[in-house]
Amino acid sequence: MAERSTAAVDVADNSDETSLTAQADQSTADGVAKNRERNTDSDEVQESTLTDGAGTTSPPELHSGHKLARRYRLEECVTRLDGFSSWRAVDEKLRRAVGVHILPADHSRARSVLAAARSSALLGDPRFVQVLDAVEENDVVYVVHEWLPDATELTTLLASGPLEPYDAYQMVSQVSSAMAAAHREGLAHLRLNPNAVLRASTGQWRIRGLAVNAALRGVASDTPQRTDTEAIGALLYAALTQRWPYESDAYGLSGLPKDIGLIAPDQVRAGVHRGLSELSMRALANDGATASRHESPCTTPEELVKAIGEMPRIRPPEPAFTAPPEYQRTTYQQGTYGRQSPRPGVTQPVPTPPPPLQSRTGKALKWAVSALLIAALGLGSWQLADALMDQGGKNDDPGQTQTNDGNDKSPKKPASGKPIAISGARDFDPLGDQTEKPSDIGKVYDNSTATYWQTDFYLSTDFGRLKSGVGIILDLGKTQNVGKVTVTFEGDTSVELRSASAKAGSEPTSLDAYSTVAEGSGTTVQLKPGKSLKSRYLLVWLTKLPLQPDEGKWRGRVADIKVTS
Repeated sequence: MAERSTAAVDVADNSDETSLTAQADQSTADGVAKNRERNTDSDEVQESTLTDGAGTTSPPELHSGHKLARRYRLEECVTRLDGFSSWRAVDEKLRRAVGVHILPADHSRARSVLAAARSSALLGDPRFVQVLDAVEENDVVYVVHEWLPDATELTTLLASGPLEPYDAYQMVSQVSSAMAAAHREGLAHLRLNPNAVLRASTGQWRIRGLAVNAALRGVASDTPQRTDTEAIGALLYAALTQRWPYESDAYGLSGLPKDIGLIAPDQVRAGVHRGLSELSMRALANDGATASRHESPCTTPEELVKAIGEMPRIRPPEPAFTAPPEYQRTTYQQGTYGRQSPRPGVTQPVPTPPPPLQSRTGKALKWAVSALLIAALGLGSWQLADALMDQGGKNDDPGQTQTNDGNDKSPKKPASGKPIAISGARDFDPLGDQTEKPSDIGKVYDNSTATYWQTDFYLSTDFGRLKSGVGIILDLGKTQNVGKVTVTFEGDTSVELRSASAKAGSEPTSLDAYSTVAEGSGTTVQLKPGKSLKSRYLLVWLTKLPLQPDEGKWRGRVADIKVTS
């Protein structure tokens, strides 16, 4: 498998690192683990402990507290390798943590690193860790990128066991669609491994080091799409089995036993999802030498995205509810509370309490209070009867006498404003990558504005021009008359109410199946259809997002949705 050996350049690279790491002392290993916990580029940290200064060009002599461009203050060196170094730094202008790669301007890879960083920055896809700056200054080239303190590497997630099928499905779906978008712009990763894939606290998967990590290490490939596709297959394989799909151990994972070749994940571990197992083999064995058991191989991320779309959707696990404690009947023996009951067969005389003493003043006060209560009740009854008589004397047509002999069979107007229960909801993304937060979707109809469901963050109010919107599909349980939908947001949000056909037998899954019936913007928006509306499935469609001051990014937050007839 010639292509497979080319595609697995990361594996060979990591294999060398692993053998050297085994010879390192325990203190070095502890330092690597500490850096991993702080969301550093663990792949780089691992290499930094192995070949410090192995390159032909020495890294710039820098230290903590040094400033680049009078703005980026270096805090901690996390990598020093082959002529370049990587740092955790602080952007003093925007007061946020950033990561910085630094190498001498005369380094043999300096030009390619600058070109890769600038190309990656132009992509502007939020599914990738963003390149913020790429500069050559004072004989130094440096690349500034996002620092994600709330994200966790796939390496760390797999340390405790394989992922659940839904999480593995989300990971491969989001990574595949992101890499397909990058390849459409002519960009490849070539260093896609468990250290380069992160899961944010929102549940979104992010990819770091697009093009830049390969340029820093001088990695190239004649078949970049095949290389990245095989790498995605290896990521899915590891997520399903907690094993690396090659003979060498790598990224904290044990490799496959020697001399047995590549076997499917569902043959490595019991209970692996069959469809995901098949998908990983189609991506890994993409040169035709070890074809998948039933399906054709996937050679590009685009083909992988198509294969994922043809799979039955894997639903998130049902939330686990804690059973209420079993009802315990209070047992007590008949008798005086707080006093021991007599033994069976023993009678106990009950003392008769003395009659209460009432003074003459107390009796007078009692009669006065009773008289006031009777007078108040009488006055209230008279006012109620008078109001009912006035209401009965009115009719819709002045000059006409309204009568009702009990035989009036004219149809009554249907009651309006009656609440309609929402039987279910799910997040809806037109790209089909399910990047929003499905686990919190129940918070939009829990009758509380203190909780909310939120979208992923974007770089502008119009979703970074990546999509036309995202939304929530409401299931009303059956086709009903809908008079109004009230949506409460956190922040000024533009929204449309879209409706599926009243004849829809099941939930539509495409945006075109929902027609717009109302729109508005604000923090509390009342969406009233212009004409009579009957539907079971409604789509609350967010079209413009507010800037969240606590994050400095654009994100939609839906606190409450109410539907009335």
